[in-house]
Amino acid sequence: MTVHTLTFVIGTGRSGSTALSRVLNTHPDVLSLNEYMASVGDTAFPEGTVTGDEFWERLFRPAPHFERMIRSGLPLPEFLYTRRPGRYASSATGIPALSLMVLPHLTDDPDGLLDELRAAVARWPEGTAAEHHQALFGLLCTRFGRTAVVERSGYSTGRAPGLRSAFPHAKFVHLFRDGPDCALSMSRHPGYRTITLLREIRERAGVESLADLTDEHVRSLPPDLAPLLAERFDPALVRDRDLPLRRFGTLWSELVVQGTRFLGGLPAEQGTTLAYEDLLDAPRQELARLAAFVGVEPLPRWLDTACALLDDSRRGSARSLAPAQLDELRDSCAPGTRILQAQPSR
Repeated sequence: MTVHTLTFVIGTGRSGSTALSRVLNTHPDVLSLNEYMASVGDTAFPEGTVTGDEFWERLFRPAPHFERMIRSGLPLPEFLYTRRPGRYASSATGIPALSLMVLPHLTDDPDGLLDELRAAVARWPEGTAAEHHQALFGLLCTRFGRTAVVERSGYSTGRAPGLRSAFPHAKFVHLFRDGPDCALSMSRHPGYRTITLLREIRERAGVESLADLTDEHVRSLPPDLAPLLAERFDPALVRDRDLPLRRFGTLWSELVVQGTRFLGGLPAEQGTTLAYEDLLDAPRQELARLAAFVGVEPLPRWLDTACALLDDSRRGSARSLAPAQLDELRDSCAPGTRILQAQPSR
């Protein structure tokens, strides 16, 4: 079965993106790849060519940063496999990258699907990473009878240029949510709290990447930060630390600016925006527009199901903050808010 379109939904995360993956997964023609890029990471994009067996190893190998969080008692709510464990466990083999969030979104038997995919992919001849990914998407489309692929990962705006380079014909949807609401949600999420603390580590050490940290850098870190780099850490270091809301507003702004600028560099037919609040206010209209963009029909039964999956109870959550806190959060979100207001309609 031919894959007619490939679309990536990029955004900050905590913006209704997980709900959007669930909505897309109910469309009979859409292969919804939930957190695929977040799961396989940069290691699944080696330079040059690799055999199918070598490519599979990069999909199968557990993601070290996610494994550390699980072993430390801080699993993310997005980790679907840990809710209904199968034959893999972090305490033993580790959970395969594809199994943690991608395959359980598609099937109730992720272990069986993993075996099925391994048997096929391991026999593939040499090819580039992009060719292998495209072939895998096609294999999954055939397996589930779908015709359009939509990949969605949270915290993904930074990956967009690399995805554009690997898949030049792909389409992109920039999904975003009200800044203060999104930043407040980030502040309560263990993944974004960890991201914020790791950003602090990089800033203190003066490095661009955690891979650039030296032993001397690590020794200079305070005792409430250094343990986060270990194979196992006390989850209270993430859960209980007092983190100013403005840090999450700043993070939201940086990601929104990043995503908006990326989208602005795309041809009009390859990029569009989707505001979470618009999706809640006019779900049928926005989902019909999204369906047309990714190349499937806005089926009435699908629209009925999709509308029932959307929940607007979290909208306006930042308004519960004390006025001074809300003002500070709005100030930290201001750069992102301005660029969203200034962007042309797409």
